[in-house]
Amino acid sequence: MLKEYRTINEVAGPLMLVRQVEGVKYGELGEIELKNGETRRCRVLEVDGDNALVQLFESSAGINIAESKVRFLGRGIELPVSIDMLGRVFDGLGRPIDGGPNIIPDARLDINGVPINPAARNYPSEFIQTGISAIDGLNTLVRGQKLPIFSGSGLPHAQLAAQIARQAKVLGTDSKFAVVFAAIGITFEEANFFITDFKRTGAIDRAVLFMNLANDPAIERISTPRMALTAAEYLAFEKDMHVLVILTDITNYAEALREVSAARKEVPGRRGYPGYLYTDLATIYERAGRKKDKEGSITLIPILTMPEDDKTHPIPDLTGYITEGQIILSRELHRKGITPPIDVLPSLSRLKDKGIGAGKTREDHADTMNQLFAAYARGKEAKELAVILGEAALTDTDKLYAKFADEFEKEYVSQGFDEDRPIEKTLEIGWKLLSILPVSELKRIRDEYIDKYYPCNR
Repeated sequence: MLKEYRTINEVAGPLMLVRQVEGVKYGELGEIELKNGETRRCRVLEVDGDNALVQLFESSAGINIAESKVRFLGRGIELPVSIDMLGRVFDGLGRPIDGGPNIIPDARLDINGVPINPAARNYPSEFIQTGISAIDGLNTLVRGQKLPIFSGSGLPHAQLAAQIARQAKVLGTDSKFAVVFAAIGITFEEANFFITDFKRTGAIDRAVLFMNLANDPAIERISTPRMALTAAEYLAFEKDMHVLVILTDITNYAEALREVSAARKEVPGRRGYPGYLYTDLATIYERAGRKKDKEGSITLIPILTMPEDDKTHPIPDLTGYITEGQIILSRELHRKGITPPIDVLPSLSRLKDKGIGAGKTREDHADTMNQLFAAYARGKEAKELAVILGEAALTDTDKLYAKFADEFEKEYVSQGFDEDRPIEKTLEIGWKLLSILPVSELKRIRDEYIDKYYPCNR
């Protein structure tokens, strides 16, 4: 029998202080029973002697301190897991919201999980094809990697997220592939877009969706990514699946963390975010990866909108330290009508070299990737020079590079949100664009690959 306390001392916004408690632990779940029999849930945020500070999941309106009672459940937030989660839509606390039945669980797992022991990690090395040239060809995603997408307000990161979730696959294996998609603090309209898109394309059959809306409590927002990663760990390490986890939007998560921190009157760090923001984000990101004795893996794509498009803002800045690169969306490319507007030059996948080459993509992948980067960078410089000095100041070679940069954005980067390009097609488009330049300029590609793949030589 759970002990009940009638010692609520104070309610301040989403926080409540309960005195004279015994044996209560940090993170433990509780229930508040009102005089009319209604129950509301809470979670222990802090324990100081026999005082417990709890945060409410629902509103504190209508709680009468003298006539309400609290009981603590002796466990943290748990997610009931089963293979039947695939194809289902849940709220941010793991309750079904798609009209289907409750999950009959194989197990109930604590959502805080355990980080993967570094000694037990396998090095990411297998190519994941997203069907998006700017990622597959130049900033390759590798199985077990953490590769965030840095976006800005109003940029089409939602469409890009849905496209990756729909198209991603591990080539050359018969392994089962699943997507765990968590939407954090999004509007009803965005949630409706994701659910409709997943159902329209059939991607829902291999996906688990967690939807946390903007009007849901902040404490639920903090739990949502952990719910998603708990589901992913079960599918990856118990059911041997390759799981792609997409979290959008991490900025909303960090805002909720700041809100809770402010309510607790903690000393703020950079821009008002709590000083432990780095550690907290690491507890999420570091749950991705591969284990040596397991077939399955978790690949993580967190999406975050940079406030004021500022890469040095604490959220993208700290995310960049923890993850293995970043894909950056460009407002300038978006204005030009390039979709998806991926800015390939500041984007980076630190593990791209591990997932490409003979037996994974194609032997010429690394050389063409380096050449495309170099040619695009020089083409952009030539275009900037033309703006300042006029096109007449450019050499004939510079004009070719400027033409290359324009064609590269139109044909290689821009492909719309519905085209699923195999890696072979991405490489062919790359060679076609490189044929704009004379062979003498292809200094980063080995002669045997030029002889084999350069369009004029075939």
